[in-house]
Amino acid sequence: MSTAPTGPTGPASPGRRSADEVLLGFTRALRAAGVAVTQDRSQGFLAAVAAVGVDDRRATYWAGRATLCGSPDDLARYDQVFAAWFDPRDGLPRARPRETPRPAAAHLLPDAEGAGTEGEGDEDVVRARASAAEVLRHRDVATLDAAEKRRLAGMFARLSLRPPSRRTARHRRWHRGQVDAARTLRSSLRHLGEPGEIAWRRRGTRPRRVVLLVDVSGSMSAYADALLRLAHRLTQSARTTGGTVETFTVGTRLTHLTRALRSPDADRALVVAGEVVPDWSGGTRLGETLQVFLDRWGQRGMARGAVVVVFSDGWERGDAGLLGEQMARLQRVAHRVVWVNPHRGKAGYEPLQGGVVAALPHCDDFLAGHSLATFADLTGVIARA
Repeated sequence: MSTAPTGPTGPASPGRRSADEVLLGFTRALRAAGVAVTQDRSQGFLAAVAAVGVDDRRATYWAGRATLCGSPDDLARYDQVFAAWFDPRDGLPRARPRETPRPAAAHLLPDAEGAGTEGEGDEDVVRARASAAEVLRHRDVATLDAAEKRRLAGMFARLSLRPPSRRTARHRRWHRGQVDAARTLRSSLRHLGEPGEIAWRRRGTRPRRVVLLVDVSGSMSAYADALLRLAHRLTQSARTTGGTVETFTVGTRLTHLTRALRSPDADRALVVAGEVVPDWSGGTRLGETLQVFLDRWGQRGMARGAVVVVFSDGWERGDAGLLGEQMARLQRVAHRVVWVNPHRGKAGYEPLQGGVVAALPHCDDFLAGHSLATFADLTGVIARA
């Protein structure tokens, strides 16, 4: 006597098979919406629904939430797909037309999802993760939500700075270059005047200092967190390569942040920086703060021969003429002056702000600074300076 085959939700009657198909269709809709639903999770969902009862809509909701969601970022998408897929007016389950898959390019899938699992959709998950990372890399950091900012913070670790170099007055041995007459003569004397091997030399090199001036005024508040994370990453990267990065915030006051950014942990460093800076989201007096920087630090040599990077949108509430004078003074002292404007890379932008108009004639580079991709371009400009 044969027995009827059983499925995840009970005997394989026509009604049960229809319920299984609807539940599996729901898992596919979740995957299309960007939730990393693997085959193991789908099977766990069917088993959980069989345990709580397929006719209980609330129990089915919590069974899917417990088995199909892998992170807090999945909960909002799960609620939307669940409400669209199941209609409580006609009982549960109710088949819905399959939704058009939404591209997952706007969201990063959690790294832990799909790791070491096998089944259908694995290749799509990997492709979605790569595409999402690349899209997020080019997104304007001011438009990101909290979850996307957390993902972007982890991507800052990929940035690295090769410090620019400068030649020193001292020479060192080399396999070609200039003839080192003194060393060649000493070698000949050691051999009683017999001709010997010619010694060569060249001028040595040292890392060139990089100075970052970060505008933390109200108009730059949407970019302040990302810019300070960038400053922290450049500081840590330069320390491993022997370079030096000095960071200041400018607004209504000038604050030296280098010591606060020396902590290897980025979040801890930003908390310390927040406690040190007294003028978050305040006004903008770039001319006055730049004059203070040059009077106190530039004359001591911190800006002399350095690559100075100014992060600001150029909304100057003070005297734009003073800003132009101080930028001209900075250009005479520094090796290279780079102005980074977060609006530079946006369509339709024109440098019409008073501060930008006054500063541009004294800048060597005018770059965009609104995304991780533009930050990577900036590190290349600094390295080639």
